Formats: sequence, C-alpha cells, structure tokens
Amino acid sequence: MSKVIRLGTRDSELALWQANTVKDQLQALGHTVKLVPVKSTGDLILDKPLYELGITGVFTKTLDVAMINGDIDIAVHSMKDVPTALPQGIVKAAVLKRGNYMDIMAFKDNEEFLGARDAVIATGSLRRQAQWLNRYPTHTVVDLRGNVNSRLEKLYNNEWNGAIFAAAGLERIGLEPENTIGLTWMLPAPAQGAIMVVAMEDNEEVREACAQLNHEETDTCVTLERQFLRELEGGCSAPIGALSYINKENIVTLKGVLLNVDGSKKLETELTAPLGKHQNLGIDCAKTILARGGRRLMTELASAGTEVNIFSTKKLTPQQQLSLNISVNADSDDFIKINFNRISPIVLKKEHKNVVFTSKNAVEAVLASRDVSELNFENIYCVGRKTRRFIKNKFGKITHYENNAKDLANHLVEFIDGIEVTYFHGNLSLEELPVILEENNITVNAIEAYRTKLSGKSIPESVKGIMFFSPSNVESYLQENSADKIAYCIGETTAKAAREHFTEVKVAKIPTVESVIELVNGDYPDQ
Repeated sequence: MSKVIRLGTRDSELALWQANTVKDQLQALGHTVKLVPVKSTGDLILDKPLYELGITGVFTKTLDVAMINGDIDIAVHSMKDVPTALPQGIVKAAVLKRGNYMDIMAFKDNEEFLGARDAVIATGSLRRQAQWLNRYPTHTVVDLRGNVNSRLEKLYNNEWNGAIFAAAGLERIGLEPENTIGLTWMLPAPAQGAIMVVAMEDNEEVREACAQLNHEETDTCVTLERQFLRELEGGCSAPIGALSYINKENIVTLKGVLLNVDGSKKLETELTAPLGKHQNLGIDCAKTILARGGRRLMTELASAGTEVNIFSTKKLTPQQQLSLNISVNADSDDFIKINFNRISPIVLKKEHKNVVFTSKNAVEAVLASRDVSELNFENIYCVGRKTRRFIKNKFGKITHYENNAKDLANHLVEFIDGIEVTYFHGNLSLEELPVILEENNITVNAIEAYRTKLSGKSIPESVKGIMFFSPSNVESYLQENSADKIAYCIGETTAKAAREHFTEVKVAKIPTVESVIELVNGDYPDQ
C-alpha cells in the first residue's frame, strides 16, 4: 500500500499507547503510518449535527468527527468506550488481540478491609459499584473521576481503603501499583481489554490493511458481549457486565449480569454454544435476563437515580435524554407554550418576493393557515439549522440561512434582491433583525404568526445547571426561580438574555438541542 495511513489520536497517555501499538503493527506489515493529533470536537467542522450522524460516545466522538471530515483515515479506541451503534459511514476495521480484561483493586496498606463491615471504595463506574455492593453490601462506594494518574493520586490522598481500575489500562502505561487484587469474580464491561480500529466504510484500501491486524477469537467474543449490551440497553444506562471466551473444544461461553445501582438486585446468566453456531448467543443471554425480571429492573433503573442536577426548559425526547451522560440526572419541561395565530388569507395569497423566518414556530404557523402549494414565496431566508431543514422539507428550497438573526440581517443588507421583506415572527421575537433592516432602508412587513406564553415552574433546589433554548425560556424560568446556577444556552441570542441575570453562561457550538446536551456532558463526564 503506497498511501500513508493517517492515524488520529488524542493526547492522553493511554490513547497514545494504543495509537502507537496499532502504528507499530501496521508498519511491521509494510505500511506507512503517521500519527495525527486531533483537536476537540468544538474545533472541528461538520455540515451536519453530530446526532444526525449517530456520533454519541463521549470518549470517541472527537476522532469520529475527524474521520468523517477526512482529516484522518483510522482511529483507535478502547473498545469498551465505543457505542454499540457506530456513526454513519464508520465501520469496525480490526479488533486487536485482547489484553487483560479484569478489574483490579488498588489499595494502600493491607487487605483487611475486605473482611471489615465498614470500608470505603472508590470508582466512577456504575457496573463496578453495583457488583462491589452486591458482594460487600455494608461498604461505602464513593465517586472517582479523572484519568488513571489523577485517580491513583486521589486514592493515596484520601481516606479510602481502595479504588477499582481496569487492569489493562494500568498495565499498558506501566502504572500498576504494588498493592493490587485481581477481582476475578467481577464481570468486566463488554469488550473491556480490547482495542478497536475503525475506518470509513468506503475506504477499502485502508480497511484491507487494518484487516491484517484482526484477532478472530477476540473479535468473536467481544462481538457477543456488545450484542448482549445492545439488547439490554433499552433506554437507560445500567450496571451491565459481560464476558465471553472460547475453550479448547471450540465451545463459546458467554456470561452476563445486570444489577441495580446499589447491588441489591442481581440477574445473571451463562450460555454456551459450539463455535459456528454462536452468532445469537448475546441476544439469547439478554433475553434470558429480561425474562427473569430484567425488564422490570431496567424500568426501575430508568426511573431511579440521584437528585436532579440538570433541568431543561424544553421537553427532551427519549433519545435526547439517553444522550446525556450517566452522571447527568436531568428533568425537563416546556417553559413556553406556542399558540398559532390565524393569518389572513389575503396576506398569504399575495406574492412575497423575500420572506424571513427566525423560528420553526413561525413556519408551522404559516402552514397551519395555508397549504404550501398555495404559497408564493420567491426567496426564503431563515435562522437556525432546524428551521432550515424544516423549510427545505416543506418548500423544497431555501435561499439563505444563518445561525442568528443579526447575521441574517447583515446578509440581507448586503445581498437582498429588492428593498422589502415579509417577516413572520412571534409576539416575543427580538427586534434586532427588523431594526437593522429598517436602518438600512429595507422595508419590513412584520406579521405576527404565533404567540408565546410563558409557563415556567419552580424546579428542585438540587439543580446545578439550566438548559435554555430561547430568550423566552430564560424569561419564563426567572418568573419562578433564581439565577444562581450555570446557564447552558443554545446560541448567542439566548446567552445574551441569560448574561443579564446569570454569572456563568455557556454557549453551544452549534444551535441544536444536541449541541446543548454536549455542553452539559462536557461538565459531567463519565468514566
């Protein structure tokens, strides 16, 4: 292969170890490989929102974006961190021979705490927490976050008895402490200890090169474990463990476990099948768990949790709720209600050379009054990706869009065909766009298409951050609540309204609900 394979990597010690391992193996086969440092997703550009491409993994999305953008050819991940559904266009290119799949306990002084009634164990994993409490129900488990180095440092600087780590991570960077215990009874995360190489589906040359690294036995086992996970995921994050292996007689075994968070409920299964007839073993194990009470347990897990720490002023869909990290316990409700006005047929029958929408609500209000086939709009301008997509679906065309009203107004000032616009808006829409246009001698025919009613409510005191999607959301929230929290805003217009009241305001990179969710996830990372 003459082409240089560009291998994208983050700069953490473990990520670099994994990247160099793949690089060395490919080079040993005669391929030329170059490591490419990849910036955070906020510094990368896509022409579609991440959620539309299926990019969800908190540890993998940076490299996924770089690959889709064509900046790199392959990426390397700890396979346990990879979502069970890969983004559109990205495929598994290879799974390397599995390393140590076990969890280990690092401790400071001695192992006597294992027989004691009271002990404090640190971990950031729900799976490890649940299995530990199932075995040691009187112990206390505390949260532990950060990279491997910082987690070890926290262990030694706190009055904890021990902390749980993935053995492979410590071994790969040479950090295994002197005092450790292998937790052979604890089922690992699906695919723990395995390294996965991904590539673009249409890059056949690179995929063929990577296929030479694939370890068939590991690939078979981790595929079953992830199949088990995918079948059980069912709408909420849960403590799930799985381990598959193949014996000398070519019998495939899969063990699986599902627990509740405090470990008081535990469902286990173990099934076997001959190699070659093993393909549905993961699904069968999951169905066994679900039939023995797993469905009820998953329902309990979905409704349980700690105190609400994030509140969305727009009702989140189930998929949006799922995309929040495990450490985010979010609630949501619509803080504004929209009522469409009846727009005069006389107005809508006219030809309109330049039409402006600053929200999807305005478009829906127009279409509620008149069928799209009866509208004669020559040029349609709008604000926001969501509004743009909706207009293109309904009208089949759009002249221009911007992410905020100010930028759209400035574009119209420079490029508009004519000196007049018809502006469909809501009763609470900002005056920024019409003011800029009128200051530049462009006539604005403003038509109120809908009315926004503020309908906020009091939220729990435990909430630390609020997700806002419009200035009206901010106004509605403040009618019943204080501003002593972090404001996560969909765009600069909303952020401007929030900054008048909130001390800490954060703005999404792109104006979508999913981008606001990414903003929140950045402050509440999972391990």
